[in-house]
Amino acid sequence: MPAERRVAIWRSAMLPGSETFVRAQGDALRRWQPVYVGATRIDSALSRPDDVITFPDGGADLLRLRLTGTSPRLRDTLTGLRPGLVHAHFGGDGWLVSAAARQAGIPLVVTVHGHDVTRQPSAPGLHGIRYRRNLRTVFQRAALVLAVSGVIRDRALACGVGPDTVRVHHTGVPVPAVPPVLPKRWDVVFVGRLVAKKGVDDLLTALAGLHTPRPRTVVIGDGPLLAEMRARAETLRLDVTFVGAQPPDVVQRYLAESRMLAAPSKTAPDGDTEGLPTTILEAGALALPVVATHHSGIPEAVVDGDTGLLGPESDPVALAASIARLLGDADLRRRMGTRAHAHVAAHFDLHTQTGRLEQLYDELAGASAPVPT
Repeated sequence: MPAERRVAIWRSAMLPGSETFVRAQGDALRRWQPVYVGATRIDSALSRPDDVITFPDGGADLLRLRLTGTSPRLRDTLTGLRPGLVHAHFGGDGWLVSAAARQAGIPLVVTVHGHDVTRQPSAPGLHGIRYRRNLRTVFQRAALVLAVSGVIRDRALACGVGPDTVRVHHTGVPVPAVPPVLPKRWDVVFVGRLVAKKGVDDLLTALAGLHTPRPRTVVIGDGPLLAEMRARAETLRLDVTFVGAQPPDVVQRYLAESRMLAAPSKTAPDGDTEGLPTTILEAGALALPVVATHHSGIPEAVVDGDTGLLGPESDPVALAASIARLLGDADLRRRMGTRAHAHVAAHFDLHTQTGRLEQLYDELAGASAPVPT
């Protein structure tokens, strides 16, 4: 494949198990060849032996990159791969690779996802000052900045990206023509890292308000709040099973075996905000209705009253009412699930969205490299 049709997909830590969207988008490319490049390797279900790891042993070169944003080794790695573009995920990672891409004369695309333009720019003290400076720098260097939702685009604009440089691009998910039909083992499924912005604490409180019988719930994911949430579920005597982080195929099976997805996302105390949770799209693709919140990009994926039910952030009472409404009406669940599948197929299909991404790649590859800054 010609060099101009190769894209280096950059994530400094290659690759956390929760970031299925990075692999899914890259693997769905048809006219561009993805080469996955990272600074270090993470041992996860998404790690691959052919990932190009620039600093496998860490060392002074990696420290220099993190402190200064420059690295001759990273520049040489990109030059040797000869990609037509570099596509970095998350603003901070974009800064890490931006100087090397500029020095190699390779246009840079950066996707911002959520915390990189919400929580991190709000950090106090010197750390916050440094992060905001670095974010402005990568926005100046990038030929294109992609935001995963309209809210995240607006936050990127507030952080200094130029309005002509940024646009919304939904990553998308695979959408089966006919969703699988499996016996329902679970009333409610939750999928996500157990961190404050995911709202699993609100979900447990909501479940505690539902009786006769308590909804059978499965929580998929790991994170710093796992032990606390386990203890809370036990104290509240909930019928909740915590299964930890799972590979994508297992998550898909749990979704198909559930009556609804709960995604009660909210703004965390430190300002951390969702972009658009991929699991909501995955649920819709499998004809699963969603109970969620009016938070960030979620209303772009869930049509309230049509493909799911939305309520206020941090409102367990409203969340419980939505769960109870769907549990008590099988016909409503089926109608919303059918409409959710159609909505995701029309607006968030992975292959359609990746085709649009490749059109953007084509436009950038046909233009000259950005002017160094």
